[in-house]
Amino acid sequence: MPRTRLQDVAKHAGVSMKTVSNVVHAHPHVSESMRERVQLAIDELGYRPNAIGRRLATGRTGLLALALPDVRIPYFAELANAVSLAASSRGYRVLLEQTGGSLEEERAIVSSSEAGLVDGVILQPSMMSVMELAQHREDVPVVLLGEGAAPLTMDHLSVDNIAAATRITSHLAQSGRRRIAFLGHEAGGPSATSRQRLLGYQQGLEESGSALDTALLIPTASVSVRAAADALAAALDEGLRMDAVVCRDDLAAIGALRALHERGLGVPDDIAVTGWDDIAMSAFTSPSLTTVAADMDALAEGALDMLTERIGGYEGLGRHRRVGFELRIRESAPRA
Repeated sequence: MPRTRLQDVAKHAGVSMKTVSNVVHAHPHVSESMRERVQLAIDELGYRPNAIGRRLATGRTGLLALALPDVRIPYFAELANAVSLAASSRGYRVLLEQTGGSLEEERAIVSSSEAGLVDGVILQPSMMSVMELAQHREDVPVVLLGEGAAPLTMDHLSVDNIAAATRITSHLAQSGRRRIAFLGHEAGGPSATSRQRLLGYQQGLEESGSALDTALLIPTASVSVRAAADALAAALDEGLRMDAVVCRDDLAAIGALRALHERGLGVPDDIAVTGWDDIAMSAFTSPSLTTVAADMDALAEGALDMLTERIGGYEGLGRHRRVGFELRIRESAPRA
């Protein structure tokens, strides 16, 4: 079926193409009755403005790109939903990009920026260095998410992972746990996220008077439920003793629940388990997961606020902000 054109809408509504363009681009000098008439024709014909044409007419496309490492991970899927809703409330649509944790894909996002199809980019990098990020093309604004370091010239939102990991480790210690393991950091070298959570875990142990035992650091081959279940199962089968597990994320925690169940170990009676991210399913596992919940709405709204300000002409130094978090205490690690 041929694409509906601007002139098709004009003919259907009995108005000029200029009037249709004024309605599409929300020009103020259009009467309400004319706006309704044109909008009815747009709806009936299913007209969608061409992004390139819109950019030529207004300097903007109304499109934003959101680039995330892996949308199969529930946290990123839920983040994408939050950003999409926040963007929609501001009149933007979001194009979702998956970088796969690839340096080349991240470079492509910040260098091409969809070849001029988007007005701005929200990126969670995992491979690009601070200096390389700082050299991105300046005609398309970029806001960074995540725990990696960010250039002084770029806007950045993150969660204080060290403080959150300290708090959840202290929660376990305060409930009487003394052999607290950490499960889920990458075996091939911890990411920036894992490094911060490991530091917070260590700080929580020190503040609670518990000794750090590196044997209780259990890496996984990948960020997945299966990898976490396999890693914890192997550690338990080798005789590693623990009475609690701080998991890098909720996927690792779900894998831990499976491994413990298969070995007849009760949660939390034998071993308490905590997760991270508060993904939707974490409240419905058996037992339900105690987890760290970042303020997802604040993350999405904050990113959109900064990005739209950049699109609107803000040229100041990068704004580096943190959003809040809270512990969601559930059955897997209740209060003492």
